[in-house]
Amino acid sequence: MWYYYSSIILFIVSLIISFIVQHRFKKYNQEYVSSNLSGAEAAYKILHSQNINDVKIVAIAGTLTDNYNPTNKTLNLSNEVFNGRTVSAIAVAAHECGHAIQHAQEYPLMNLRKKIVPITNISSYLSYIAIMLGLIMERSGLISFGAILFSVIVIFNLITLPVEIDASNRALVLTKELNLFTTDQEYQDGKKVLTAAGMTYFIALVSAILQLLRLLSLAKSSKRRNLIAVKRFFKRYGYTKSANQ
Repeated sequence: MWYYYSSIILFIVSLIISFIVQHRFKKYNQEYVSSNLSGAEAAYKILHSQNINDVKIVAIAGTLTDNYNPTNKTLNLSNEVFNGRTVSAIAVAAHECGHAIQHAQEYPLMNLRKKIVPITNISSYLSYIAIMLGLIMERSGLISFGAILFSVIVIFNLITLPVEIDASNRALVLTKELNLFTTDQEYQDGKKVLTAAGMTYFIALVSAILQLLRLLSLAKSSKRRNLIAVKRFFKRYGYTKSANQ
């Protein structure tokens, strides 16, 4: 029962945070920066200041689809961020630059996250198969195995959170050092955008932990049911044997 109440609360909190992220991005996407720099120009300035000259800055479709791809060293900025000359555009572009800097400086947690991505994808796929079979066949061992595989997802989210926080911290420092936010108000508003976005990773981590606890609880319940069934079987077998004797 605790899981269902927790899930409902987490779902509501997730919706609220998602609304806050969208609201803050839209709100500060209407606040033009005094520097008159676009997100792409700000990104170039940040990367150049860190002597990073091999990262390509490109525009992509969508909203809040911004990301840094370490495989081909591309900084992918949504059109609103790439062309925007707003607080939101600068903040998001700077955050993605933070990831590019992490990559260039071989930030340990980012390297670790990159290495476990393939393992996480495979574990995620196999965990749901094991759990589904375990529930259908009422095999606590399979559910437990699925929980072990799912724990890789928890570890991935646990690593992702500090990586994202670090990227935002780097972004805030550099926007100030390079005068991308020329006023304290712009800086504080940019910080609000990044703080709201960072909360989504925290929720993802809590959600994964909650799911893992639920799986462990299912495995324990299934094991208890199996033990009861075994005891009933032997009890019945013993009674029948005695009667035949």
